[in-house]
Amino acid sequence: MGYLTPDRMLASFCELTPNELQQRGIDVLLMDIDNTLAPYEQPEPDERILAWLAGMQSAGIRLAFVSNNNRERVELFNQKIGIQAHAKSGKPFGKKLRQVIRSYGSDASHAAILGDQLLTDVFAGKHIGATAFLVPPIKDKTTAFWRIKRALERPIIKKYVKNHPEQAACAAFWLRKDKK
Repeated sequence: MGYLTPDRMLASFCELTPNELQQRGIDVLLMDIDNTLAPYEQPEPDERILAWLAGMQSAGIRLAFVSNNNRERVELFNQKIGIQAHAKSGKPFGKKLRQVIRSYGSDASHAAILGDQLLTDVFAGKHIGATAFLVPPIKDKTTAFWRIKRALERPIIKKYVKNHPEQAACAAFWLRKDKK
């Protein structure tokens, strides 16, 4: 389960600070977009996202979007930001993540990924040796596929919370009693 265990859970992306990344020796942050920074239906970053990204950049953190979504979605979201942005990234496979990290002259031990899914974002990051931060999805999908995917994540999150009880509030999405 090591590849599916996040290094830290956060209630929201904005809880991740440049200071925490620097203390962990991280200089490259790879980010998912959908349900991590914004809901699927939000085409562009809002002021809160822009301010958070600007704070990261001003602290010297190099940023990149690594999304499994289509090129149009990723390019539109990145239009006001202008960082490296990769659509159809192939997560959970780590090839694209490794390429992005190398393009910044860094390695996985100095990189992190931020996402909302254990089976893609966390697995991809941990598999290549990067730090993985997990946030609950902003607005989860409710199709059968997504319900199954989230059900597969639940026992892993339960075990994580057992070992990190201080992060139980961040795991509330997965641990809700009304989940079937």
